[in-house]
Amino acid sequence: MMAKNRHGSLREIPEVAFAAPAGTPAGVEVMPLAELRRRVCERTLVRPQRPDFHHLLTLTTGDLWHIVDFNGYTLRPGSWLWVRPGQVHQWGDLTNAEGTLILFQQDMLDPATATAARVDDPHAPAVITPVAADAEAVTMAAEHLSREFRSLGHLPLEVHIAAQRHLLAVLLLRLAHLTVPVGSPAPEPDETYLRFRDAVERHFTTTRRVEDYARMLGYSGRTLARATLAGAGLSAKEFVDRRVVLEAKRLLAHGDETAAQISDRLGFVTPSQFSKYFTQRTGRSPIDFRNGVRKR
Repeated sequence: MMAKNRHGSLREIPEVAFAAPAGTPAGVEVMPLAELRRRVCERTLVRPQRPDFHHLLTLTTGDLWHIVDFNGYTLRPGSWLWVRPGQVHQWGDLTNAEGTLILFQQDMLDPATATAARVDDPHAPAVITPVAADAEAVTMAAEHLSREFRSLGHLPLEVHIAAQRHLLAVLLLRLAHLTVPVGSPAPEPDETYLRFRDAVERHFTTTRRVEDYARMLGYSGRTLARATLAGAGLSAKEFVDRRVVLEAKRLLAHGDETAAQISDRLGFVTPSQFSKYFTQRTGRSPIDFRNGVRKR
């Protein structure tokens, strides 16, 4: 099997761990969508799941609807879907889609490559469409990786693994640094924003105060505000709030915990404080949101 569920409850978000096919080294797997359909039943695929490894998907024919953290995307040939560890995703109908799925664990990459390819950026776009100047290079990189994955036994094992690691790095670096059309500059986020973003990811369940993050990182609140506006296009406070609301939605939609238990997990003093916070930012109470999602 491609993956193993850590939890069995249908109401929990299944946390899916990487499991290499029998007889192949761990770390990366490349398969056609036809193999995914053969291996995993549709009923399992359409359920929300939270993998601890990366999914890269591109189509050759057809189209596919895919949901990543409550946002729906239509994937068509020429585009790439990138689902990162920790994100909750759901497959759509695979009947009329063909393409290639690449699964990999982050430790397949050396730290320098992981940083350069931005593989741990939860705010990166889920769907990437290379322009003509990049499409051929990206496709070629994916084909080389696929060919090497299928060539187990043609090289000494350690050489085969090293080749896969390097070919995966080429593909990810290509996807992370696509050509930017003239007139659409994409400046690199500065260090202040990146440090703030990482701190929020670590501490959003313990504090929602921008002042606490400023003190933690050694910046003024004004510096964080400017950096977040430049890096994410929103205020520092809204950035924190969006992360808290996203986690609340994940837990409400796919978990067994009560709103009171979720409130406690996310660091709210009382359930009523959590309910007010969630309602102000989504327009729905936690229970209304849960009921609406589960009806769908």
